Amino acid sequence: MNRAEGIANSLQAAKVGALIRARRHSLRMTLHTLGTQSGVSVGYLSQVERDQASPSLSTLASIARALGVGVDYFIATPSAQDALTRTGERMRFSVNDSLISYERLHAEFPGNVLSSFLITIAPGYRSEVANHEGEEIVYVLEGSLTLRIEDEETVVGPGDSLHFRGNRSHCWSNDADEPVRLLWSGTLTMFRSSTDGSAFQTERTPISGS
Repeated sequence: MNRAEGIANSLQAAKVGALIRARRHSLRMTLHTLGTQSGVSVGYLSQVERDQASPSLSTLASIARALGVGVDYFIATPSAQDALTRTGERMRFSVNDSLISYERLHAEFPGNVLSSFLITIAPGYRSEVANHEGEEIVYVLEGSLTLRIEDEETVVGPGDSLHFRGNRSHCWSNDADEPVRLLWSGTLTMFRSSTDGSAFQTERTPISGS
């Protein structure tokens, strides 16, 4: 199999429709605008986004250019080695030596939208009120987390989880005497390559287990 055939097979196996639609929505671009900029008809784009049509590699390249990404954004997947993180080797960090620390679980690959961390929150920590696009889910492993979403306050204990939209004003705190340890996952992008201008640009540094 030559390289072109390999790419074509990858394209055929990949479900690119949802990724194209998500990228278009993130740019607040209409189908009509994408069609004009890519030179692909709106009707065909609609079929591609619903995975009812398989675009050729050249057509996908035109769509990718209009969306400001490369073709690999739609067809690349992480290798098992890149996707695997082992305890004691994951990147850990805090911001300004604060009372909250993070251990990164997620992998980075073109088109990914999920971020995930193990988070440890020391007693007395209280976050600022935030709201943003996307979703969050919190699963408490140890301790007791006080989570306020708009005007409703909930205490989340070990084994409890809470799933909510990020555009609702929210904050959390540890009002107990013991640290809170939780699993956080969400669609808020935390890390990107340096060419994407991420808010976080860090290097993975192996550390010894705690």
